Amino acid sequence: MCGINGILHLQSQKKVSERVLTQMRDALEHRGPDDKGIYIDKNVGLGHRRLSILDVSAAGHQPFLSEDGRYAMVYNGEIYNFKEFYAELKSKGFDIKTHSDTEVLIKLFQMEGLKMLSRLNGMFAFAIWDTVEKKLTVARDRMGVKPLYYSFYNETFYFASEQKALFTAGVPLKISQDGIEEYIFNRFVTGEETLFQNVKKVLPGHALILHENGKIETEKWWDLKYQIQNHDIIKNPVDWFRETFDDSIRLRMVSDVPVGVLLSAGLDSSSVLSSLHSQQYKDIQAFTIAFKEEEHDESQLAKRLTAQYQYGFNSLQLEDDDLYSKLLTATYFQDEPLMHLSEPHLLGISQLAKPKVKVLLSGEGADELMGGYVRYKPLQFPSLLHSIAMLGKLDLFANKPRFEKLIRYAQIKEDRDLVLFNGSNIYPKDIAATFGMNTLPKNEYRYKIYEEAKSLYPNDLRRQALYFDQHTYLCSLLDRNDRCTMGASIECREPFLDQRLLAGLGSLDNKWLFTGKKGKYILKTAMQSRLPEEILNFKKVGLSTPWGDYITKSPAFKEELESFSNSDLFKMPYFEKIKVKNLIANLQKGDVTMVSYIMPLFMMHIWLKNYVNKFDGLQQE
Repeated sequence: MCGINGILHLQSQKKVSERVLTQMRDALEHRGPDDKGIYIDKNVGLGHRRLSILDVSAAGHQPFLSEDGRYAMVYNGEIYNFKEFYAELKSKGFDIKTHSDTEVLIKLFQMEGLKMLSRLNGMFAFAIWDTVEKKLTVARDRMGVKPLYYSFYNETFYFASEQKALFTAGVPLKISQDGIEEYIFNRFVTGEETLFQNVKKVLPGHALILHENGKIETEKWWDLKYQIQNHDIIKNPVDWFRETFDDSIRLRMVSDVPVGVLLSAGLDSSSVLSSLHSQQYKDIQAFTIAFKEEEHDESQLAKRLTAQYQYGFNSLQLEDDDLYSKLLTATYFQDEPLMHLSEPHLLGISQLAKPKVKVLLSGEGADELMGGYVRYKPLQFPSLLHSIAMLGKLDLFANKPRFEKLIRYAQIKEDRDLVLFNGSNIYPKDIAATFGMNTLPKNEYRYKIYEEAKSLYPNDLRRQALYFDQHTYLCSLLDRNDRCTMGASIECREPFLDQRLLAGLGSLDNKWLFTGKKGKYILKTAMQSRLPEEILNFKKVGLSTPWGDYITKSPAFKEELESFSNSDLFKMPYFEKIKVKNLIANLQKGDVTMVSYIMPLFMMHIWLKNYVNKFDGLQQE
């Protein structure tokens, strides 16, 4: 688990600056405090910061060179099944000299090129320079667990694990108008695009091959739709799920350093813990966020479960100055405005875990794979939404936020938009009425994924929403997990995102997902004999936070709220119609519905003030 970066000058006579390459690399120090390295070959440079997880000796140092000197590689991630390739590689004449997955990865590439990607079970982003064919190959794992950003600027290709390394190299930080619009309407930017002009992401399951002459090839090496359509029929879904899930956990326990669990006491993370217990793993540490507000707190439930399993329990409560400080730090690590609003807590719990473990297992992905969000329910009977919209005119639910949100959602007419905005907190009509913004974002990638979902699950809006979220919302969650845990120099692994589970669950009938009040029927059934009733039937809380109270009542936030009401953000053309002081006044009077309108703007204000200003005017050679 690491930070990677690189430079390829398309003018082959131009030599890479060691100073710029090193500055890029060291902007990622938090991702890899254990070791560092660079490789320069005239117009090509690779940089690496290492967090040692497998083979913590110097043998795992990167950039990693093939024995024949042809290939140089920087790699971020873990290949969980790397030992499975030992016999095959040895039979092909390759010596295995380390205990690291890095060596296996480069030798598989020597043997098969990108064909080897489909054989890997893991999370990864890597770059390999071929000194013979003069081409750079960059690739990303199936679901985009590991980040990889790039930019073409001044006839140079820059790439890095985080955008800040690109800006450190002199790529201009310019905010994209399309990105801003997507952020406001859809909470985050999807696909290849980012919030920045001229900064893109390598798509999950994709590889780019960049030739020295500037020619680019793109290869989609993994396609979830194809995998679902061609999956064998699963005869005993519960047995299949339990066995596959346990094996996914087993694979993700491969480590030469201690492993812990991010435990919310919800069904997902508790299932991770129960699988470890059933497989007789010992000395596991669990880490939980606690809240003083009882309706948000699951820590006592988590504490009882860890005691039952005789595992270690660790909890953290963030408030006032500590919460505000973590918010600022998380904003820097995230590179974009905080969207999920749980980032400060996830960063805090990761920092708490750091002295005890170097790897954390997370329950992320279960909701998007198995229908765990309540927001999917209205999609079962979309025709009823029209009746619900009519109820809104009676103003019966003004003080019930969940019903009030459903009524606003019911105003959406098109099936496509019901899927596209299912994960939003405010909808186009709300944004037009409150912000004065009437132009919908381009959303080209979202439309593309929606069409894929529609062709895979015709006339089934719930399944379309799941597939859509797996390519959009889940990516933003994975990015949050990566940034917050790596901000504390900890690796995060997601057992639910094993490719066998992704494809298999996508092929199952709806009853295995949506039966019951809370969805995730197959998971609940598979864990019935392992988990206590109080967890199986506990009301879902997740990592929810009472931000309305925090920003209006906490001393640490009151000053920032005053600054926010006069922010330069509202002098920018796109935001100038927003009457932010009215929104704040309504929130202070107790109108909790204002939180969904205020928080995206508040987080953008914090980001402009504390992140963007760090890079203003920064240019390198």
